Amino acid sequence: MGEFTVHRVRFFHYMPSGICAMAFNRRTERLAVARTDGSVELYSRTDHFFQEKVVPGRQQRSIQALCWVGKRLFGAGLSGEIAEFDLDNLRLKFSQDAYGGPIWSIVCNPQGTHLAAGCEDGTVKLFEILEDQIRFERNMGGQKGRIISLAWHSSGTKIAAGMIDMIKVFDLDSGELRSRGSRMQQSQECVVWSVLFLSDIIVSGDSAGKVKMWDVNTGTLIKNHQVTEWDVLTLSVSQDETSLFAGTSEGTVVQFQLLDVVLGQEEKEWVRTRTFKNHTHDVIALAEADTVIISGGMDTQLVVRPLLDKLDFKSRDSSLLKILFPQRSLVSCAKKAGLLLFQYPTHLELWRLGDTEGHGPPGCILPVSRNPEKLLHLKIKGEDHVCCSAVAPCGEWIAYSTTSGIRLYRLQRDNKNVSITKVPKLPKVLRHAHQLCFSPDSSHLYGTTSSAVHVVALTSAGCKFEHSLKPNSCVEPFGNESQEISDGKFLASANSNSEIHIYNMHKLKAHCTVPVYRSGVSAMGIHPETNNLVIVHADHQIFEFSIEQMQYTDWSRRVQKEGLHHVWLERDTPVINVTFNPQNPNHVILHDSYMFCIIDQSLPLPDRKSQFHNQLTLKSLPEAERLKHSHAFKECKLYQPLLCVDMLENQSLVVVERPLLDITTNLPAPVRQKKFAT
Repeated sequence: MGEFTVHRVRFFHYMPSGICAMAFNRRTERLAVARTDGSVELYSRTDHFFQEKVVPGRQQRSIQALCWVGKRLFGAGLSGEIAEFDLDNLRLKFSQDAYGGPIWSIVCNPQGTHLAAGCEDGTVKLFEILEDQIRFERNMGGQKGRIISLAWHSSGTKIAAGMIDMIKVFDLDSGELRSRGSRMQQSQECVVWSVLFLSDIIVSGDSAGKVKMWDVNTGTLIKNHQVTEWDVLTLSVSQDETSLFAGTSEGTVVQFQLLDVVLGQEEKEWVRTRTFKNHTHDVIALAEADTVIISGGMDTQLVVRPLLDKLDFKSRDSSLLKILFPQRSLVSCAKKAGLLLFQYPTHLELWRLGDTEGHGPPGCILPVSRNPEKLLHLKIKGEDHVCCSAVAPCGEWIAYSTTSGIRLYRLQRDNKNVSITKVPKLPKVLRHAHQLCFSPDSSHLYGTTSSAVHVVALTSAGCKFEHSLKPNSCVEPFGNESQEISDGKFLASANSNSEIHIYNMHKLKAHCTVPVYRSGVSAMGIHPETNNLVIVHADHQIFEFSIEQMQYTDWSRRVQKEGLHHVWLERDTPVINVTFNPQNPNHVILHDSYMFCIIDQSLPLPDRKSQFHNQLTLKSLPEAERLKHSHAFKECKLYQPLLCVDMLENQSLVVVERPLLDITTNLPAPVRQKKFAT
């Protein structure tokens, strides 16, 4: 595996944001997740919930509800505006004021022609969905009390609205109030946080901790389930309306199922069957997606729990999945200068790594001769959050992008002081970038947009636009949430459609395209000596592509022929970075959130009978036996959770950790803490 001096970094104080809304698109198998910082994340259900895209947040943006209309995504919040997100350019497409105060809920009718918004002023605003915008149609209601939750009947002719102490049902044909639920609690105010409109009943979840079933026609209570002493905040129902889920402020998800009262008879009733406890704080959002229930809330975790009664056999999809960290790197490393750039939503931090002059056996802690030092705190101007950033390998350039523009800075450093100068008058073509990276010699900056890769030359006088690179087959926007990597001679750019385009940077033209694989690209890197592109996909498959020969290498073909070990393929988190060991060209270093792995391409691949985690076993064997049992994959789980693993030019390894305890201690106290013997 090799021996390295490891910089163990724990001063990146990254704090994920809580989940406040969720929407699942059954047609495209995409999950949209809104967070409290105003960002929206898109996950692929068919790719084991790989994070395909992220729409950056904004300081004043508040999202209370999300809604899919075909392939279009709408959101609304306390600003009182309904917005559509541009999922190609990863920004807001437009926003329109509903003129009803803060919006608490939006829903789309089953026909996909209208949006309904529940507003603070007690009205339900109806909007017609047009090709490029939405158009206000009419108001419904208008009594005192905000509309907190909405649900549309499958016929598209009725809407249920949850309020304080009541549920209203509106008839869209007449525009009149059809019925209302009776007052649900006499002694104190009761908030209807969520409603569902099933074929023949209305289901509500309220602040009294109850899940109630109501008769649609008469408004009378049919069934009352006391779920918790606190609040039922969200509800979700399966597509066939036989399974119902309720999320509570205790952090639990309660399942109800429609079962036969007497076996063999037609009469059925809703029965509470299971309770899941995977959260420490409020469960604010739920989504049911065929064989799984997805939940999220204030503890920032996205939890995907399989419904084992709907799975026919054990597979990767039958394991519990928790997503806490972003599936992309927020750390940029200046390998030559020994600097780290940390990306926060509203600022950047530049740190110089510490140093040591000590030596010792493997595993020992070396004395620090120079402590790590924070060199720069760069606050972002404006309300837009940072979507990508990069530091040059030499440490003299910093670049970042928001949805409104790109900023480039030059740094001058001496032993004690750091000065920073903003580069004025950037090329107009650099309006926004999904990804930024510098060339290995720090002479060029590359920025990916939704249609091209732009090349900018960096000089002591500033910067100069050189060229825009586009793939030969580009017809539609190809950038999306992308990543790019360059070794100076070639540049590879991957997008959310799993397309990888390679460009020759000496000739400034498209070189070739890698065959498209069914799973998303989670990480890739170009070997500095061989010019081979190593690609890791969201399903953990690994490919090596020879850029010069424009074909897969022999090692890559051997991997696909023999297959990867099942322990490797069954991991939960995708690889987010690929780098290389300059002293050993056979070593490929990659990492996810809970391990980093060194792949030695000179050793045989592990077969199905091999012990995958065999490093400790090998240490106890004689050298002759050790060679027989060794294989290419060497994992290290000593450091976790990981946000970055990279190799510096001096052969030392940088490991950036974010302990889970540091995150949980920064969360507010949950509403209920179970204590021993109580």
